[in-house]
Amino acid sequence: MAISSRFLVFTDLHMTVTPRAGCPDPESRLRAGLAHALASVPDAAAILLTGDLTHWGDEASYRKLKPLLDDLPIPVVPMLGNHDDRAVFRSVFPDAPADPNGFVQQVRTIGSYRLVTLDTLLLRGEGEARSHAGELCARRMAWLDAALSEAGDMPCILALHHPPHRTGFEAMDSIMLRGGEAFHDLIERHGNVRYLLCGHIHRTISGVHRATPWTVFKSTVGQMPLLFEGMDTSVENDDPPAFGIVILSDDGILVHTEDFSVT
Repeated sequence: MAISSRFLVFTDLHMTVTPRAGCPDPESRLRAGLAHALASVPDAAAILLTGDLTHWGDEASYRKLKPLLDDLPIPVVPMLGNHDDRAVFRSVFPDAPADPNGFVQQVRTIGSYRLVTLDTLLLRGEGEARSHAGELCARRMAWLDAALSEAGDMPCILALHHPPHRTGFEAMDSIMLRGGEAFHDLIERHGNVRYLLCGHIHRTISGVHRATPWTVFKSTVGQMPLLFEGMDTSVENDDPPAFGIVILSDDGILVHTEDFSVT
């Protein structure tokens, strides 16, 4: 197998200024995970962060996260999740790529693949209650359509915080990506998407939906227990945190997950 490149995946960092009661310290978890990942995969081309960078979406938490990422020796590709705040993130990370409509999404070439990252943070109208479900509005779907058209025959990997299909957990499936089948219609029409990378669930899960393989990764903090039924989306345990390693080659894609310890 001729490897063209490797990159790392971290998700659901849930950074806070101080640890939430009864929860692990997100800063020490992230530091430990990054150190382990960079030592294990020293040739990694990038670090993909698939959303929920902070827990509250507040400026202080983003400012606590920023120096941890600025000091890394390889490029960081940030994405947003349902716990993030787009405007606050962009004020603290003004150099993070965004599309012409201000959504935090980009296209990056890694090895012989195109990595397309999507912003699935739900837009809220004034006075509208917050929802933790995801969305790709018409503008974001049009951007994705154009990005896949531009890629042509080049194989693409799409990254999005919210899985665009069911994962088997009743609670989390109630707040997955809205309009997931329309998303799958779009990528099926282009025929160049080889893999989907997601976060949100805080558990290692893999599968295939409409012939497209996908993987969800563990969080760097709390993990989703094996509770298929029930509607509590906040339940979590302290199983070991993990990160992902995506290996790109001329004949396919390999996805590994690596647990790491925190001293």
